[in-house]
Amino acid sequence: MNKRPNLAAVAAAAGSTRRREPEPTPAPAREPAVGPRTRVGTKQIAAHFPEDVAWQLRALAVERKTTVQNLMAEALNDLFAKHGKPEVAPLERVRGLS
Repeated sequence: MNKRPNLAAVAAAAGSTRRREPEPTPAPAREPAVGPRTRVGTKQIAAHFPEDVAWQLRALAVERKTTVQNLMAEALNDLFAKHGKPEVAPLERVRGLS
């Protein structure tokens, strides 16, 4: 029986440059992710409380026509004042609410 040689194997063994595995292309350099400009120079402060606490805080924000962020700033400033520390948590103006 006459078995014909595999031409791809023969070419690869001979060092052919016609069929090569494609070289992986490097991923394009990505710019570092940056949050909204309002968060520049800030740090997140988080805590875990029961679900009812979160709902009550949101409800209070709606009742007072403000944000949870402002309520938290107010609470932190009250805590700082209680302990003789400067009130440094900024209160933000709420757009669209008066």
